Amino acid sequence: MSGKAVISLTTGLEDAERVTVAFLVAVGAAEEGRPTLMFLTKEAVRLALRGVATGVACAGCPPLPDLVERYVNAGGTFLVCPICFNAKGLDETQLIKSAEIGGTVVMWRWIGDGATTFSY
Repeated sequence: MSGKAVISLTTGLEDAERVTVAFLVAVGAAEEGRPTLMFLTKEAVRLALRGVATGVACAGCPPLPDLVERYVNAGGTFLVCPICFNAKGLDETQLIKSAEIGGTVVMWRWIGDGATTFSY
């Protein structure tokens, strides 16, 4: 199995192109068999809710729902910052498949001995 990948995303749909790029990197890693974690913070926590990751960021960009589905189907997981999530008053029962609430300690435990990281 290849090395782990962590993609940290702080941006939500206010910058859909940045979100798309982050998902493309995550999908690529997961589909290549790397254990892959997306750590969602700030506005990106909303992307872990059902029905939020919608639309197409740009001409020629893949639709966000397709990227989310490919990522989940490839075994990718989402770790959602509890501080950001709770500060926005979001509902944990609305989390999408493969998403869980967890902070930096959980992320570091997942990383273990190391991972390739990307930040968007």
